[in-house]
Formats: sequence, C-alpha cells, structure tokens
Amino acid sequence: MSGLLALLDDVAGIAKIAAASVDDISAHAAKAGSKAVGVVIDDAAVTPKYVHGFEASRELPIIWRIARGSIFNKLIILLPAALLMAAFAPWLVPYLLVLGGSYLCFEGAEKVVHVVMPHDEHSGGPDGSHDVGDPAHLEETKVKGAIKTDFILSAEIMTLALSTIEAPEVWIQAVVLALVAVGITALVYGAVALIVKMDDVGLWLTQVGKLSVTRAVGRGIVKGMPYVMKLLSIVGTAAMLWVGGSIIIHSLAQIGWHAPEEFIHHYAVIAEQAVSEQWQGAVLWLATAAMDFVVGLAWGLVLVPVVTKLVMPLFGGAKEAH
Repeated sequence: MSGLLALLDDVAGIAKIAAASVDDISAHAAKAGSKAVGVVIDDAAVTPKYVHGFEASRELPIIWRIARGSIFNKLIILLPAALLMAAFAPWLVPYLLVLGGSYLCFEGAEKVVHVVMPHDEHSGGPDGSHDVGDPAHLEETKVKGAIKTDFILSAEIMTLALSTIEAPEVWIQAVVLALVAVGITALVYGAVALIVKMDDVGLWLTQVGKLSVTRAVGRGIVKGMPYVMKLLSIVGTAAMLWVGGSIIIHSLAQIGWHAPEEFIHHYAVIAEQAVSEQWQGAVLWLATAAMDFVVGLAWGLVLVPVVTKLVMPLFGGAKEAH
C-alpha cells in the first residue's frame, strides 16, 4: 500500500512539473508572439498582393500553397537552425536581428520611395512577373516569390521569438518556437484568406440578400475593400519601419552600443512628463514608437540605393517583387 501511495505521489509530482511547464510554455509563446506582432502585420499586409489579378477560384489555393511553404520554412528549416544557434552561438542573435531589422527598414522605405517617386508598373518587376503570359506559370512564379519573402519574414519572427525565451531547456524552446510558428502562420494566412474573399462575400450579399440593409452591407463591403487594402498597405509599411527601427535600436544595445536606445528613452520620458499622469503610459509608448519609426525610415532610405544599385545587380536582381 505504501508503495502505491509513493507511486501516486510521484505521479502527482510529475503532473505538477508538467503543468508548470505548460504554463511556462504558454507564457513564453504569448510573449514571443507579441514581440513579433509588427512583422506579422507586415506579412499579412504584403501577402494579399500575391493573389491580385488571379481568378477568384485560384485565390484560396494560392494562399494555401504559400501557407504550407511558410510552415515548412518555420518548422523544418528555421526552427532547427534557431535551436542550434541558441545552443552553440547565442551571440549571433542580436546581429541577425539587426540584419532582419534592416531588411524591414529597406522594404518599408522602398515602398515610401515608390509612392513619392512612382515607377512604371508595366516595365516588369524584379521577378519578371509582368512579362509572364501563362497564368499557371504566373501563379508558380508568384507563389515561389511569396514563399521566398515569407522565409525572410519568418526568419525574423523566429529570431525575435527566440530572443524572448528565457527558459534554458531545449525542449521548451522547441515547443515555444513550434507554437509561435503554427499560431502566427494560421493567424496571418487566415486573415489573408478572409481579406481576399471579403469582396466575394459582399457580392454574394448583394445577390442573395432579401433585406435592403443586407444588400446595402454587401455593396458597402465591395466598395470599401479597395480602401481596406490601401489602409493595410499603409499600416504594413508603417509597421515595417517602426518594428525595423525598434529591432535595430534594441539589438544594438544588446551588442553594446547603448547610445541610440538611451537617447530615444530620454526624449520619450521628457514627452511622458509633459502630459497628465493618466496619459503618460500612452505618450511614452507613442514617443518611443515614433522615434523608432524615424530611425527605421532614415536607415531604410540609406539602404534603398545601396541595395538597389549595388546588392541587387550583384546577385542578379534576385529580389522578389512585392
């Protein structure tokens, strides 16, 4: 009997440890996912462009193919690479974050440049997609381009997630990264699928709606989706610049260069103290985000000519069109 009680006590102890581990994993996953929110916004804002111009029947299959490629990128390639880096070269993490942040700054600044200095949309994109006449070939080209772009964004998400995990156990790191990978992919591509099909939903409501208000809602959705897409593009660009600047600033501090982060914090605190107490938290965050955005835009504008005039020609203009 005493042996049975001892066994039950051991089982209870194991259960408590497992429950604590689950709590740790949940907390780490939530923290890691929230850290990558800006990159997620960018991913969700960019992806709908890859299905633009295709028949409605091909939109969801294309999104599914990109989502599968994204899961493969995260779980099969990036997760093992992240664990190996955490085990054998953790000092690489801030440097990779600076590189990833610079990519986001470049992408955001390039979009700003294209708005300020419009380019010829019919001259053929860097992926040659404007010159592809076969729809099947065009779809294959677009999917491959989207998966390559997703790989870069996924690498940034996984590195960001890894940088927030404080648990030393490799299996907890692996589970957290896997949860972040699956959760963010489902969130991003579920949102993308909803976005690209909303105009079809609106059209359906105008055709089958028995009430005038239902048909009016359908017409409103159809008319409003172009503006929603434009707003998403603006939000995605702003998120890229803000998050890219923030990643670079914090990563430089981890490397040992604290001056930029201290400068931003100093003036954010000044802005915080200039308002009443009830608004101080919001103002501190807004001031910090605004300065991170400015840093991201400035660094991105420096990178645009360097990448487009030197790096891209050197590698054969391999960058995929957004």
